[in-house]
Amino acid sequence: MENLFKPLAMAAAMTIAPTLSLADDWAPPGPITMMIGFSAGGGADTQARLIAQGLEEKYGWKVLPQQLTGNSGLSLAAELAKAPADGSVIGMVVSETLTYSALAVGDPGLQLENFTSLATTAKFELGLVAMAGGAFDSWDKVATAGTEGTPIRFGIASDRQGDVAYLFGQAVGIDWNIVPVKGGAGVMNGLRGGDLDLGWVAGAQSKPVQQGEMVNIASGIQTALTDSPDAPLITDLGSPFVIDGYFMFIAPGDLAPQARTAIGAAISDVINDPATEANALITKSFGGPDVITGDALDTRMQQLLDDAAHLLEQANAS
Repeated sequence: MENLFKPLAMAAAMTIAPTLSLADDWAPPGPITMMIGFSAGGGADTQARLIAQGLEEKYGWKVLPQQLTGNSGLSLAAELAKAPADGSVIGMVVSETLTYSALAVGDPGLQLENFTSLATTAKFELGLVAMAGGAFDSWDKVATAGTEGTPIRFGIASDRQGDVAYLFGQAVGIDWNIVPVKGGAGVMNGLRGGDLDLGWVAGAQSKPVQQGEMVNIASGIQTALTDSPDAPLITDLGSPFVIDGYFMFIAPGDLAPQARTAIGAAISDVINDPATEANALITKSFGGPDVITGDALDTRMQQLLDDAAHLLEQANAS
């Protein structure tokens, strides 16, 4: 075991060392304002603040978190677009903000090409969630009720989620009663209060699912959910689309490559370090870190942009 461990440890050190040196090659011109496009106290907000804490502890950078919510992250993007492109202002949104949401509003100034993608932190662990032990706590129960014409109240927290739910319903022959709410917390509150029967939640359901209060009746992403590996994929049930995506940090466009590389490397370092509180939270509540930076992130964002364009085309044609 000892002979096996030493090469692995050396390989890990070689992997981590370049990341640290890249971040050490650049320093912000002053305090970094970290805009957070999520409601205070939620899982995404806590994730962002713990990353800010980690950046301060590891690099000595002063990071000032501030809430800037609204319009599916586009309110944040609009303010970020006005900020200096020197690494002094960054924002945390979801990939949906600069793909689906930006395309939907059509504002030229809010399109993906006008921003710098810094780093993803975690992918969506998005499930179709219902109360455990209830009338809709399995896909078979939902499908039976839907085909019998039973009204099913379906909670969504964004227009993209609404479009996928609508097209999913069309594909399986169920006419959902789609109910917009505020965030995943709004969906879960609706489930608990009996105002919703099921709905999309992107990770915040992890604790209630682990505790047996709620159940993921299906995975809304391309892969199985960490907490519910046996839940069917919605594509296997008939949905033509999934709701893949990431929590991520962005900056104004034209950020210097050195600054982009350094900030992305620093965020990656904080998130992937098992000793940080950010890593612990992301591992517990979001299925673990999933960090993409640089050219690989540009490629992934273009893929998500193309998928969003196809979704909007299909939704508008229906």
